[in-house]
Amino acid sequence: MIDVLVVGSGHNALTSACYLADAGLSVEVVEKDTIAGGGVSSAERFPGHRVDRGSSAHIMVRHTGIVEELGLADHGLAYVDCDPWAIAPGAPGTDDEAIVFRRDLDATCDSIARSCGAADAKAYRTFVASWGPRSARTMKAFSAAPTGANLVRSFWGLDAPDGGSALSREFLTTGDALLDATFSSERLKAALAWFGAQSGPPMSEPGTAPMVGFAALMHTLPPGRAVGGSGALTEAMISKLVATGGRLTVGDGAISVARSGDGWTTHTESGRSIRSRTVVAGCHVLTTLDLLDAGGFDRRRTEAWRRGIRVGPGLGMAVRLATSAVPQYSSAPSVQDGTSGLQLLVHDRRQLRRAHGHALAGDLPPEPAVLGMSFTAIEPSVAPEGEHQVSLWSQWHPHTLSDGRRWRASDTERVATDLAETEADRIVDSLESYAPGFRDTILHRYVQSPTDIERELGMIGGNIMHVEMSLDQMMIWRPVPELAGHRVPGAQGLYLTGASTHPGGGVSAASGRTAAKIALSDHGGGRVRAWLGRKRR
Repeated sequence: MIDVLVVGSGHNALTSACYLADAGLSVEVVEKDTIAGGGVSSAERFPGHRVDRGSSAHIMVRHTGIVEELGLADHGLAYVDCDPWAIAPGAPGTDDEAIVFRRDLDATCDSIARSCGAADAKAYRTFVASWGPRSARTMKAFSAAPTGANLVRSFWGLDAPDGGSALSREFLTTGDALLDATFSSERLKAALAWFGAQSGPPMSEPGTAPMVGFAALMHTLPPGRAVGGSGALTEAMISKLVATGGRLTVGDGAISVARSGDGWTTHTESGRSIRSRTVVAGCHVLTTLDLLDAGGFDRRRTEAWRRGIRVGPGLGMAVRLATSAVPQYSSAPSVQDGTSGLQLLVHDRRQLRRAHGHALAGDLPPEPAVLGMSFTAIEPSVAPEGEHQVSLWSQWHPHTLSDGRRWRASDTERVATDLAETEADRIVDSLESYAPGFRDTILHRYVQSPTDIERELGMIGGNIMHVEMSLDQMMIWRPVPELAGHRVPGAQGLYLTGASTHPGGGVSAASGRTAAKIALSDHGGGRVRAWLGRKRR
């Protein structure tokens, strides 16, 4: 019997595995896919190209300290700062100057002043001064178990000049309300709303103000591009795991987990029967409930939990491109300014609102809201010499369409066009409108529709955040209150991690560390004290 079996190999699952193996436990990770890492992985989509399968920019994990605690630099992980970290190009057909968000706050404010006016530049400086410390405290809350005591400790002592009631209201308000109360320029509001919306919800939802406010933290440490692609983080974790005696098996997913005596028995697709004292489930929470059902767990309980979990209509789709050049934004001060970070291709929040509203109704967005990324401009190792990669993320495309159309045409259907490809054309057209001539640089294309994301990465409903990141499914309520403590009631020795759990989706690894700490505590305080002692040294 081994100490810990980790089901799934997403970056949170691997984080748990690394911490547990580092504490001296025997650990194995089993993964259904033949490529480890889930949404934090890379594959050769085009000749000579290592292309991201999910995430591209790493933001939150750089603020958690996990990279340093696990010593991942010693296992080959290195980051290039995205600086500028974002750009909002001038609207198509105008002479508007791009808004360039640099790590340097003064330089950012200078750009805002030129593009949006001195008043908004001053307001942005105040916004960063206010929301920088708040976002740092939010990251502290993300890095601990979602208990009332931890949340109080995380935010205790935060400056509240107008009192605690006013401060709590500012956290609970909508992102749009924060933007409208702070800025005048719709261009600036749209850029920051689009940045905040990368967490999933529209900025019209309660509790989304902190998602906008997180932009302030980018002036402390900007997004990073992992050298070698997003999968380099996973590869460093695997190296760390193996170096500390852990094991990874790919292409052999779990089909059931069952309580057996003083431990657990997990059956896999290949017919293996793995006995372990502990199971850490790093897959989608609904997949975990399926595994428990298959192992004889009380279905009345799992069905009740399922009914309380909202996956949502689907989040978006990606278009991965190999190109002969990076996008050329005429409104940007330089090519590097336009391509080193996130390219926020939205200039009016009405575009975001329409896209989200149509997705709720099961319809395609009237005009895709697109985020562009072309990191080969600053880290070219993932492409052959003279070639580049561009990833386009378009948000709020429904998984299931109201008119009955499918994203992919089957071989038996007489369908002239493939919806995923025609929608990809519209997404490319959006970038083309901001950077004329870009379309002619495309060499290869790989499209990930919502159903492709579900099939390839196990993200049910095509939601890359697993379940909706709405206020009532965050912190102490994620994914539902009964499962929010990284445990499953009635399943002693089984722990939950991954985007389905606190703090949610995105590349943070925080859920994995928290689940590991809880499991270590249950294994015995002596192991925790020994592990913490090594970390302090």
